[in-house]
Amino acid sequence: MENETRLDELKGERSERVNVGRCDLHTHTQASDGMQPPDENVRLAKEKGLTAVAITDHDTVAGVKEACEAGEKYGITVVPGVEISTRAGGKDIHVLGYYVDPTNELFLSRLEGLRDTRAVRNEAIISKLRGLGIKITLEAVVAGIGRELKPDESIGRPHIADELVRLGVATDMRDAFNKFLAEGAAAYVSPPRITPEEACDWIIEAGGSPVLAHPVLYGDDQLVREILKQGAFKGIEVYHSDHKSADSERYLTMAEEYGLIVTGGSDFHGARQGVIFHGDIGSVTVPVNVLEQLKNLISN
Repeated sequence: MENETRLDELKGERSERVNVGRCDLHTHTQASDGMQPPDENVRLAKEKGLTAVAITDHDTVAGVKEACEAGEKYGITVVPGVEISTRAGGKDIHVLGYYVDPTNELFLSRLEGLRDTRAVRNEAIISKLRGLGIKITLEAVVAGIGRELKPDESIGRPHIADELVRLGVATDMRDAFNKFLAEGAAAYVSPPRITPEEACDWIIEAGGSPVLAHPVLYGDDQLVREILKQGAFKGIEVYHSDHKSADSERYLTMAEEYGLIVTGGSDFHGARQGVIFHGDIGSVTVPVNVLEQLKNLISN
């Protein structure tokens, strides 16, 4: 038992050494479709030896205040962020925003509108699933979360996936997405959304820096190039849990070509059915000097 304990300690020490001076710029909390409260994301980031962690929930900044308070408690930098859902080229495109002002009233109003769209999308997904003979309700999805949602929190597809697993029509979240919720699957729904360029404008107006999230997930590098050519983005997420090394090399070349800041993160959502979705906190990082690059964009 002593040997096992010491081995765990050594693993923890090694993880901390690896992540010194590093930051994970893509994590989700219970404010959107993550499994943990913001405080816990920050605690885990500190435990992994990170210097900084970003909170980037979908279409909401509801978790930022708690995370920043936790940052002061644990002695770790918290980057206030968001991940905005947009649409371009027939695909859902996600836009990360860093150092947005979480108290900006216009920005908060705009995000509320996006969450309204998300709610309409969720109802349409449930309707499609019921049309497939699956006895699922939005009330059951919400009940499955196990806590009362705050006004500025939202339901995401992972929450619906959890209910599909509970109903026994999917084995795990990935299976639920493959069968029903991913693009092209039986119950996939994508309502009209703002463009990536509009999201970039919103982020800039809220004092932040816009970054194109996980480009490999769009499965269309030509579309990625077309989006980047618009000149609205300040950075691209070159490093991500779903990017292979060849993908990262390709997007690193694009970053150089378009003069973009190189960012990266785990896209941590927590564990569902015992499996961490995308990646664990600290599993994908970039040097902490990236934060200065993002801040300099704002000040200039």
